[in-house]
Amino acid sequence: MIAEPNSVVTLPSHKENGIHDETVPESTAQNGSCLRNGNVKTFRGKRKIREQCENRRRYSSSSRRSNRPQNGEVVEAVTLFEVVSMGKRAMQSVVDDWVEAYKKDRDVALLDLINFFIQCSGCQGMVTAEMFQSLQSCDVMQKMTETFDEETGLQYKKFMAYPWILTVTWPVDMENEDYPLIKPGPYWKKFKANFCEFTAVLIQQCQCSILYDSYLMDTIISLLTGLADSMVRAFRHTSTLAAMKLLTALVNLAANLDVSKRNLERLYEVENRTTAKRTNYRLDQLEIKRREYAQKPLEIENMMNAIFKGTFLQRYRDVIPEIRAICIEEMGNWMKIHPDVFLNDSYLKYIGWMLYDKQPEVRLKCLQGLQGIYSQKELVSKMDLFTSRFKDRIVSMTLDKDHEVAVQAMKLLMLMSQNCEDALSSEDCETLYHFVYTTHRPLAVAAGELLYKRLIVQGIEVEATSEGNGKLKPIASQLKTLISFYLEGELHSHVTYLVDSLWDWAMSLLKDWECMTTLLLENADHKGAALSNAQESALIEIILATVREAAEGHPPVGRGAIRKILSAREKKIQVEDCTKITEHFIVVLPRLLSKYSGDAEKVANLLRIPQYFNLDLYGTGHLEKHLDALLGEIKSIVIKHSDADVLEACSRIYYILCNEELVIHNKVTLARTELVDELVDKLNHLLSIFWDEGEGLCAEEEGIHQICSMLRRITAFYNAHDLTPWNLYDKMSELLIFKVEHSPLPIQVLLLTLQCAYFALIWQLASAAKDSSSKENQMVLRTHLRRYCHIITCYLSHSNKDLREKAFMILCDLLMIISHQDSSSDGAAKLLEYVPSTSLQSKMLSFIQDHVFTEEEEIKELTEEEETKKDHPKLDALHMKRCLLAAYCKLIIYNVVEMSAAAEIYKHYVKACNDFGDIIKETLSRTRNNDKIQSAKTLILCLQQLFQKHVASQDDSSSNLSSATFNNIKELARRFSLTFGWDQVKSRESVAMIHKEGIEFAFQGAAAMEAKCLPRNLNFLIILCEFSNKLLKPDKRLVYSYLLRYIPEPALCKEDSWYSLAWYRSSLLANEDEESSAVSSLNEWPPMRIARTPSIKRKLSEGSLFKTSLTETANRTPDIHYSSPLPSLALRSKKRLKSHDSYCQEYPPVLGSANLKRKRGSCDVIKVENAVETPAEDADVDVVGADQES
Repeated sequence: MIAEPNSVVTLPSHKENGIHDETVPESTAQNGSCLRNGNVKTFRGKRKIREQCENRRRYSSSSRRSNRPQNGEVVEAVTLFEVVSMGKRAMQSVVDDWVEAYKKDRDVALLDLINFFIQCSGCQGMVTAEMFQSLQSCDVMQKMTETFDEETGLQYKKFMAYPWILTVTWPVDMENEDYPLIKPGPYWKKFKANFCEFTAVLIQQCQCSILYDSYLMDTIISLLTGLADSMVRAFRHTSTLAAMKLLTALVNLAANLDVSKRNLERLYEVENRTTAKRTNYRLDQLEIKRREYAQKPLEIENMMNAIFKGTFLQRYRDVIPEIRAICIEEMGNWMKIHPDVFLNDSYLKYIGWMLYDKQPEVRLKCLQGLQGIYSQKELVSKMDLFTSRFKDRIVSMTLDKDHEVAVQAMKLLMLMSQNCEDALSSEDCETLYHFVYTTHRPLAVAAGELLYKRLIVQGIEVEATSEGNGKLKPIASQLKTLISFYLEGELHSHVTYLVDSLWDWAMSLLKDWECMTTLLLENADHKGAALSNAQESALIEIILATVREAAEGHPPVGRGAIRKILSAREKKIQVEDCTKITEHFIVVLPRLLSKYSGDAEKVANLLRIPQYFNLDLYGTGHLEKHLDALLGEIKSIVIKHSDADVLEACSRIYYILCNEELVIHNKVTLARTELVDELVDKLNHLLSIFWDEGEGLCAEEEGIHQICSMLRRITAFYNAHDLTPWNLYDKMSELLIFKVEHSPLPIQVLLLTLQCAYFALIWQLASAAKDSSSKENQMVLRTHLRRYCHIITCYLSHSNKDLREKAFMILCDLLMIISHQDSSSDGAAKLLEYVPSTSLQSKMLSFIQDHVFTEEEEIKELTEEEETKKDHPKLDALHMKRCLLAAYCKLIIYNVVEMSAAAEIYKHYVKACNDFGDIIKETLSRTRNNDKIQSAKTLILCLQQLFQKHVASQDDSSSNLSSATFNNIKELARRFSLTFGWDQVKSRESVAMIHKEGIEFAFQGAAAMEAKCLPRNLNFLIILCEFSNKLLKPDKRLVYSYLLRYIPEPALCKEDSWYSLAWYRSSLLANEDEESSAVSSLNEWPPMRIARTPSIKRKLSEGSLFKTSLTETANRTPDIHYSSPLPSLALRSKKRLKSHDSYCQEYPPVLGSANLKRKRGSCDVIKVENAVETPAEDADVDVVGADQES
């Protein structure tokens, strides 16, 4: 038993919004929780009373025992908390058992119920009760405290639950912060439901007996009100939920009593008229019930007022959002259950105020509660004042940062629009309509419902009523309304979003393709019936979007991260829609193409429809004749148009219809061959007319336009079809070589010729990879590839910018494809391998620097109109720059060009972060995954080059640390450091290599200076400090040990001029103890002489070797040479983990002895040791130590 604290400390009162958020220990089923009644002062007396109370409680609860297995044994559910939490019995029977126990001994049963609420709060302690009659009122106020006893370590609360003063005592355990209502998992979720159900059933089962005994409800309300005023979150949360559910049950009871009272009044009037003045026994019984029903509502009203004023008014502004949400949610229920009492401005104001709550959970409950009210037309009449006051707030909540709140706000506005006349103005509706274009699909669908029901359907009904002639077709009128809305929105590229938003509500309208095509094909004979040109274009876009939505069955790009998984029913509907689309448009599409053959935009959209066809239907006899009409229209469109989009759509249709699995394959292939023959013949004819062997292309503007149009058609088909049999590459190559060797050709011709030749080579490569061709053909293709690459390289320096960019993009793509050819077993594909030379890599890198990172000169003093016109070309130019950079970075990632070339790109990471930061960061991440060590060398090389440029720009020999250039280098190093993330073990090798390379660069040339002056690059150590926080603690000490070998004399390094070294040293070592620990490993070897060069060994936790290279490390001092870079961080032997306390005594030496000799023109041999085992993270790992030979 826990004794009651001797002293009681009265805490200062707190306001409603100032409640501290405290937690209580985790709640479990406690069989030892004690209930006491009376004042017990001695330990023996307390124990006796405890035993008696436990026996009485167990006896009274014997009827509701239930068994549950636990560790193979059967455990009896004794307490009410255990029975409810287990949930194995019907809640009505549980409450009935408790009511029976209450009728036998109401004190014990009531204390059992009190203990139930306490245990549901997660309290592991005990509850004692003192009778209120034994205390004076002043003592009662002293007892109403909540405090913490420091001597016993107990937290307790005393409050009045009439007719007792309850003392709740529990130990303070901060490790267990959860209580049942907030615990995760399905068990505790079910417990919350059982808890709420128990509270509701309790009122329901007591309404005919003990509810009005002026004892039960007074005690429960006093208990819950006292707990709700606690500073402990668990008490407030649990008691508030219980009180609100209790009040909801009372509201239900009051509403039922009100209905029963009205029925009784009508029955009494009928009986009174029937019996007249004669006495009637039935009439007397009805009179008794009338008086009873007149009294019960008053008592229930008093109970509701007590809970509302004692709990709701205190807790609806609680600091815990879950408590506020409970209050608002239940208030919405009260208004729906008993609107005569609660649906008035006195209660609605609380919901209106909480619409401005900072937590989305509370705002969401407000909106959901209002939806239940506005959905009932009979209740809307009482909402006029609320609507006028808070309508603007609800409209603004559609822009809420929480998506679910925005969706529910839109649904509420939809209900207001339906059931509340003139609630939304036309300006409000126009604002809400445009949410159909939002990327969040649930919000767009909710806005689509508002658009469809208010503008399209309701507007057409009003129009049809006003016309009254019966000739107006509803579907056609709705389509015209939709088209008008789409055109007024001026968001013509977002038609797929509009259709997707309306799809759930206007599916019958959007799938009426027959009506849509009828509107397009009808003549303008009837005045006002035909569509305008803009309306026709919009309708064709809508048709294409609806066909795509029906055939694919998932939202457009940007509305959903993954594709929707269709159910069996949805798949069936999708197949039926595809069949319907095919059967309809196979017949109608040729007519549409014929009508709009002169409009490129409309034709391009119409030509995209066949990709959603069920092409197997073309094999049926009655539909095959329409295929000839379609192919004829496509051929005429190809001959008539030279627009790239139209030609691409035509080429795609031929590609789809030429599928070998289709029955119509041969017919479509023959039609395609005839079309290509005609195009090639026309091109040859034009070239024979305008081409001169000595002077080149001799044609006027019209002739050049004809040649470009023909080349554009052939190029569009070459993109999707293999035109190798027509041998177009030789003709294209002849044009390109003539341009290089002789006079210039028109830029338009060169652009198309480059693209066409590129497609020709790609198809030849694909054919060579698929079929094993002869070695002669392989050699011919190899010759073509090298000649073409040489031609493209020449065009990189062309005067025209568009041609240079086109040549660079083609070159990058071609190198990428050639480098990833699958090498066959016979080695035939190896003949096609092409590794770009060093000079070509240099040209490509220079191209990127000149065309991507070089800022164009801007014209100053532009007007606003000129700036607006200039924005669009700027975006196009930025898009092209990003494409160029991405194409080149792809070559770096896939090792087509050397990784060191990325150093020039990394230099612009900070300066060009807004435009190209994502591309550079992705390149850095991919290259690091490919090769950690080489990627680290590239980063440090980038910083070294920038630092050298900075030093060369300074007047004195040392760099200026306060200059903007130096700070930019530091910021770049900081950004590089952030890319390593938080996993220090994963980046251990890379960071170690950066420090090793940085230290060597900082002391570069120090041997030749012989300590007479500072090393030229010493300040580079300050930049290197940005990577120190990425080192593990053991690695920091070992890096510092490696640093000591480059320091000539410790006394000399203490001068002010060596502050860079001191700065770097402080970033490696936190205190002097670590420094002495690192220095102690050098005591048994002679000091490092300046003329000597260290040989390096490394060890790494993962035991993997650094990859060595045959080339020398960049920026190496001339008189210090290495046969290879630093070997891997290899382990000499398995070492045991050492504690920090014994590090100075037991940490093994990290630097071996060596006899380093400096010879002119000779190289020091570096010994590489084999890796053995992987130590733990803090194990003794020699990262940059050097062995000295004795």
